[in-house]
Amino acid sequence: MQTYEQALLDAKAFIEEHDNFLVVSHVQPDGDAVSSTVAVGWLLSCLGKQFTLVNEGPIPKRMSYLTLSGEIMNLLEDGGQRQYEHVICVDCADFKRVGLVKNWMSETAAILNIDHHPTNDRYGAVNVVKDDAAATAEVLYDWINLFDVKWTCEAAEAIYTGLLTDTGGFRYSSTSPKVMEISSRLLELGVNGPELAETLLEEVTLPQVKVLALALSTLELEADGRIAHVYVTPEHMIQTGAENEDLEGIVNYPRNIQGVEVGIFFKVIDENAVKASLRSAGRIDVAAVAQHFGGGGHIKAAGCRLEGSLEQVKQQVVSYIKELL
Repeated sequence: MQTYEQALLDAKAFIEEHDNFLVVSHVQPDGDAVSSTVAVGWLLSCLGKQFTLVNEGPIPKRMSYLTLSGEIMNLLEDGGQRQYEHVICVDCADFKRVGLVKNWMSETAAILNIDHHPTNDRYGAVNVVKDDAAATAEVLYDWINLFDVKWTCEAAEAIYTGLLTDTGGFRYSSTSPKVMEISSRLLELGVNGPELAETLLEEVTLPQVKVLALALSTLELEADGRIAHVYVTPEHMIQTGAENEDLEGIVNYPRNIQGVEVGIFFKVIDENAVKASLRSAGRIDVAAVAQHFGGGGHIKAAGCRLEGSLEQVKQQVVSYIKELL
């Protein structure tokens, strides 16, 4: 089996041997996805390569401080036909998570897949998947250090952002000694840790507070208090003026209730589709739960999209978790 070190070298060769890359992360990108996208863009610019950064939909406004974030194209606003032969996917557990961006890839496109999700299905011609890494940003830190480029504060900010957000402010079990060593180095490069923590983890918008209040009003506990779930509907979003980025973190509220093993946040997409975000206290592998329903993620944090009404999806997911409990 290929070693992590060899995979990094293969990824380095992929960059050195080609030019004009399409760089994409997953739909509805989080902090790690956005920061990984711009970090790759920064590296390519240092190497004199041509590249296009793109995502299906907008990036969170709170990520606008990141270098090159303004250059991430919104495919929904620019649907022009393009064809790329060399693609770099970051933080995408499976290929379908790139969404409509797949239409910008040629049928023969070679993909470099860089990720940290255990459920990643190795869809790339080159795969750098380290499932014990705290974030894709951690993998990128190792990779960037293989190149003859000089770190800047802006690049350090991008990597730090991915680590900060995917470890929940360095609180999750994925916060390894290596993560802290990398973070220390990034702080030495000029990253303002407290300022980023305030922006990314503490500051909230008024619509975020309003939609959270509505979500919490739907709270239900089942299985003797071991499963807790909440939901948000399109009507809730309209009523509060909330955007997708305002929903981040809601799933932690049902999960954090004392005695709860699995917390679930159901986001109703329409009358026939619901997205489920899953968080585990550790006993239940929610990545396996998500995979059962066509999704993926980590042991303690995962997600999936299901077809059906809210009540149908709630019944399916909760019943399956009850069996595991």
